[in-house]
Amino acid sequence: MLGLRLFILCVAVPVAMTGQPAAPPLTLTLQDALARAKANATQLLSANIATKLAREDTVQAKSTLLPGVSANSQYIFTQPNGASSGVFVSNDGPHIYNNQVAVHGDLYAPGKLADYRKIKLAEEIAKARVEITVRGVTATVVQSYYGMVASMRRIANSKQSEKEAEQFLDITRKQERGGEVAHSDAVKAEIQLVQRQRDTQEAILAFDKARLAFSVLLFPNFRQDFSVVDDMDTAQKLPPFEEIQTLAGKNSPDIRAAQITLDQQGFEIKSARAAMLPTVSFDFFYGMNSNEFAIHNRDGQLNLGSVAQAQMTVPLWTWGATKSRIKQAELKKQLAQNDLTLTQRQLLSNLNSYYLEAEAARLQIVTLRKSLQLAAESVRLTVLRYQAGEVSVLEVVDAQSTAMQARNAADDGMARYRVALGNLQTLTGEF
Repeated sequence: MLGLRLFILCVAVPVAMTGQPAAPPLTLTLQDALARAKANATQLLSANIATKLAREDTVQAKSTLLPGVSANSQYIFTQPNGASSGVFVSNDGPHIYNNQVAVHGDLYAPGKLADYRKIKLAEEIAKARVEITVRGVTATVVQSYYGMVASMRRIANSKQSEKEAEQFLDITRKQERGGEVAHSDAVKAEIQLVQRQRDTQEAILAFDKARLAFSVLLFPNFRQDFSVVDDMDTAQKLPPFEEIQTLAGKNSPDIRAAQITLDQQGFEIKSARAAMLPTVSFDFFYGMNSNEFAIHNRDGQLNLGSVAQAQMTVPLWTWGATKSRIKQAELKKQLAQNDLTLTQRQLLSNLNSYYLEAEAARLQIVTLRKSLQLAAESVRLTVLRYQAGEVSVLEVVDAQSTAMQARNAADDGMARYRVALGNLQTLTGEF
């Protein structure tokens, strides 16, 4: 079978290349899968990098609020003409040496302060988006994990149905040899067996494809020598809706990100309005600005010294650019408010939808298990009645097909419930 050939290939190739037995396949629990996905999921790695980038933006924005220190070393040569200043009278002599340390800082710069606070909030938004991504990865892992579990159970169900078909074929052949049934009954039973064998092959193929797709999320390199633990029978109970609603309201990273975005636009407005206010800055210089590269000049006077200055810049006319920027920032804030309102409504809608899905899946598990029991009993009774000559071969085939469908439906129902719980986790986090 395809699954067996893939397994043999995965084991045989490492042995042939290294001469050593390959490591045993991994068996992952749901928590193991979540841990691996959080460490290797590309979208989560990208979100973490985005957070680090936002952090560096915050550091850079903060640095603009603090005094900066720089050093300057310069030599200026001016063509002599006999005068003390040389050809260019703006210079102070044919030879000028500038070697200074300068300190520059802002005493009052409301625009830079608002920009810093806005960028700092962008870092908080990036952190919220990491949590959003984590919850999305969690939901994907849960869906893929129980997709694999359901595929494993489908293989077992198909093999059980195949075994039942083999037993029924044996019964029909024995009764045919005894002259109790027609040859057509044995043909029909053999057709059913061939179909069940094809069902088993398709189930194995579906499992292999599910495992390959899941491995992309779990491992940094390609591998498929792993399996998962079947824990669908130990599903946790669904908490009351009020409890989940409280958790969703308190822990929703989507709402938190939308609220921070709204706050961020408030600082955008302050930054735009700050362009209408004056700014005050200062400079302090210490070093040399002389005609000789020496600590003292020829007269013994000191060439090293300091100078300090302060300046105020007052904006007078910007051709309406400042007012336009303020209007633009106010419109962006309206958009952020609309997004926050929409996010809140969407959260309530998804919360109710996911909870109804989980509740429906939970209730259906009971009826699906009951149907499974009834279908198994129907197969047993129908086969007995067939052996007694009371029913036709078609009724047996129909009963066995119904039993196979009931087994798959019961397993799909449990997987649906676990996936529904995973979807709720995207809104509430762990519960």
